[in-house]
Amino acid sequence: MGRHAARTGLQYLLVLFAAVSLNFLLPRLAPGDAIDYLLPPDQSGAVSPEQRQELLAQFGLDGSLAEQYGRYLQGLARGDLLVSVRFGRPVGDVLGERLGWTLLLVGSTLVASSLLGSWLGFRAGWSRGSARDAGSLTGVMAVDSLPPFFVGMLLLVVFSVQLRWFPTFGALPPGSAEGVDLVVEVLRRLALPFVTLTLASVGPMYLVARSAMVTELEEDYVLMAEAKGLGPAAVRRHARRNALMPVSTVAMVGLGTLVGGATVVETVFSYPGLGRLVYDSVLARDFPLLQGAFLLLITGVIVANFLNDLLYPLLDPRTRHPLTDPA
Repeated sequence: MGRHAARTGLQYLLVLFAAVSLNFLLPRLAPGDAIDYLLPPDQSGAVSPEQRQELLAQFGLDGSLAEQYGRYLQGLARGDLLVSVRFGRPVGDVLGERLGWTLLLVGSTLVASSLLGSWLGFRAGWSRGSARDAGSLTGVMAVDSLPPFFVGMLLLVVFSVQLRWFPTFGALPPGSAEGVDLVVEVLRRLALPFVTLTLASVGPMYLVARSAMVTELEEDYVLMAEAKGLGPAAVRRHARRNALMPVSTVAMVGLGTLVGGATVVETVFSYPGLGRLVYDSVLARDFPLLQGAFLLLITGVIVANFLNDLLYPLLDPRTRHPLTDPA
């Protein structure tokens, strides 16, 4: 187990290094002058050569590409992600203020969509070919085909504008709510983005869980268990455990897609998370903040997949000792 963790950790460190390098290169390979991305379009031509050089040095864009890369890695080691053009503050501070809200939204959505999608998928796979299977498949695919922004706007119109059950924007109430009242208000503002993102994420989890259960039910050990007289509940329990591996993989791999969907959902609901921050940073041409946000999101996805690889031996003991070819 220790060797497996060390080998897997080394692989993911290499992936993280490649992602960090790519995050450095992509903005610098974009067409045009770097100053064009740091100033409004009507001001980029009015900058003197001295001011231009000062701006480039402030944001780590002066010198050769190799020198910039070296300073970039040194800054990462110190936790220095430069200064946000829009906010005039360190990028790390701005990201830290928004990270908690995205973790709350994406984390709760990941748990809910994984549990709901796998539960529906396992039930459908167990009763494959039945009316319940066809009905659940049709319903889940119908919901999954709707764009998240459309679902979000529909929920806003119905539950916020017409029924007035939930607030239309934000994550914190105005004023000075404290204690239980503050928690209730935060949950009320989380409810609609959470439902929107969950509905957009259930489909892939359902399909993988259903397919995994159908595959497991065709294995020889299921036939053997039934021949020994095990009841349906016991057989279903064994098949469900073996079907969990692809489900856990999709949950972790889908984290990147979930974060991408959070950008749209947070924008629709004006929810102050990283997704909304990325959207506003694109409009403001905030080059350092975009780079820092992408680095944070990429690192989160890589860490989640690393933890999923470590979880494999717990779900399937066969992966603890890989089989070797006797020849």
